[in-house]
Amino acid sequence: MIVIGVDTGGTFTDFIYQDGKEWKVYKVLSTPHNPAAAVLDGYFYVARNQPANITHGSTVATNALLERKGANTALITNKNFEDVIEIGRQNRSQLYNLHYQKTPPLVAKANRFGVKTRINHQGKEIEPLDLEELKSIIHQIEQSEIESVAVCLLFSFQNSSHEQVIGKELKRLGVFYSLSSEILPEFREYERLSTTVVNAYVSPKMTRYLSFLQERLKQSKLRVMQSNGGSISAQTAMQESVRTILSGPAGGVVGAYKIGQMVGIEKLITFDMGGTSTDVALVNGSLPFSTESKIAGFPVKIPMLDIHTVGAGGGSIANFDFGGALKVGPKSAGADPGPICYGNGEQITVTDANLYLGRLIPERFLNGNMYLKTERIRPYFEQMAAQAGLSPIELAEGILDVANANMEKAIRVISVEKGFDPRDFTLFAFGGGGPVHAVFLAKLLNIPQVFIPNHPGILSAIGMLLADVIKDYSQTIMLSEQESSVQTLEELFKPLEQKSKQDLLEEGIAEKDIILKKYLDIRYQGQAYELIVPFGQDFRQKFERLHEQQYGYVHQNKPIEVVNIRLQAHGILPKPEFKKQPLAAKKPDPQASLGKQEAVFGGKTYLTQLYLRKHLRPGNCIQGPAIIAEYSSTTVLPPEVEARIDEFNNIIVSV
Repeated sequence: MIVIGVDTGGTFTDFIYQDGKEWKVYKVLSTPHNPAAAVLDGYFYVARNQPANITHGSTVATNALLERKGANTALITNKNFEDVIEIGRQNRSQLYNLHYQKTPPLVAKANRFGVKTRINHQGKEIEPLDLEELKSIIHQIEQSEIESVAVCLLFSFQNSSHEQVIGKELKRLGVFYSLSSEILPEFREYERLSTTVVNAYVSPKMTRYLSFLQERLKQSKLRVMQSNGGSISAQTAMQESVRTILSGPAGGVVGAYKIGQMVGIEKLITFDMGGTSTDVALVNGSLPFSTESKIAGFPVKIPMLDIHTVGAGGGSIANFDFGGALKVGPKSAGADPGPICYGNGEQITVTDANLYLGRLIPERFLNGNMYLKTERIRPYFEQMAAQAGLSPIELAEGILDVANANMEKAIRVISVEKGFDPRDFTLFAFGGGGPVHAVFLAKLLNIPQVFIPNHPGILSAIGMLLADVIKDYSQTIMLSEQESSVQTLEELFKPLEQKSKQDLLEEGIAEKDIILKKYLDIRYQGQAYELIVPFGQDFRQKFERLHEQQYGYVHQNKPIEVVNIRLQAHGILPKPEFKKQPLAAKKPDPQASLGKQEAVFGGKTYLTQLYLRKHLRPGNCIQGPAIIAEYSSTTVLPPEVEARIDEFNNIIVSV
């Protein structure tokens, strides 16, 4: 059976697949109007209608949320708590914006229903569920055009019986529903409510999308990448679509982490520059997790890889604001119409600027399958430069400087602002645009080394094949330090362990391939937020080390609280193998040379050596300025840097 990894991006949909013993790559333009079309086009090309094992990174749930094109959703909660979704935390994210308006909630006021019921903080029933009122609510939902229902009752993480009754009634009705006690059995009412609503909002659309794919993928087995860096079955993804919100970017971080492990580099800053956005993450020996993510302004409290995204990609559009300042992004030309050099676009993008400066090889884009139209971009640059009183070259370099500054700021958010020094890390660059910009970013941040993997443009798809099945479980326990003995905590973990093993067995994972990882959410008494700490005998010491790194201090004598227990269950899957290659001479083989072309760096024009990456061999060394072309991306080496090819055919750049 053919093994396929597929990642849907804003501009391209990427495939990696096994053809016999050989791994091959393939890219098609994405189809934003119907993402499944590009996936199916690629599948029929690479699999030729044969059954396949497919792991898919999808943007369907993400786009449904960002574009507010999810299901018509209702909310059932405790009476007089219907507006928690709108009140939120009352945090003012833009203190000095006099025109700031909160993001409207995903559930309209008319679709919020309160029912008489009450469970207290200890899980005891103090007011029974009013079944007559519930029947009336169910009737109203039946008479409306509601497609999905979120159910979130107070303290259901302690006692879910009332939510289960409501769920049974909704099941009889035949409407999609999400119970907060199943999606996120944790305290913090607003975050649990928001996460459950997001799941209810995006799941029907994801269900239609995955069902459409499964019908046309013949006997293929479809898995979906999650935001936590693991995959789940398509059936689970339909029910818990909130777990796929960062599906694509997560694949890239997993791929970088696994390849970093393979070559012995544990400290990585991942830099994934695509067509519409750039995703960055910091890997300090392990995958970075967060339970405090916000997507489109809505809290989503499920465990996700800690990925920071900015609207800077190859398709980001350049323009001047009302004050005459040059701006790049966040608006993107996407796949349609795309950059000007693709043939249909009318607005200058980052890709156009790179081409204008000679940093792309027009006849080698996608191995020559797509020719970039250099002559088409010239009048656009001349016209825009004249408006600003600049030369076209100054404009093009200015566009790249602004884009690089946006991406530099994103990297500082995940490193400097969290107590990490970028100089201690390797910049791991991938995505179609990552290797084009990586060395310039490394110079801005004083990062000494850039790592560019084989096939960087499809690393997110590769990461999906390197990922295991991962399922997350959590439970609020609220125990003081005196109550939190290791033995007590071990007992509390047992129900989660049993459930996780059963779930992974149902996913087709053999018991010998299941690994369980335990974590605690810990805080000092009186604090409002927790840190996630690996469970063990020394959990207090681990908490204090992490607290000092994060906040710069510890309270050595202050008691702590264990707020939540977390279990991450890994089901180990077969993975592609990468074999070391023998070292060749330092000088590249003549067949790797594509000649020379003029390229601009720092306002100066250099005659720049061009290489074809597939003919470079381990041990080869390349001096900048140079441009290395390959199917999925282009690597740009400015003057005064040196690159070498390692034993796995990765490019290592010394900055």
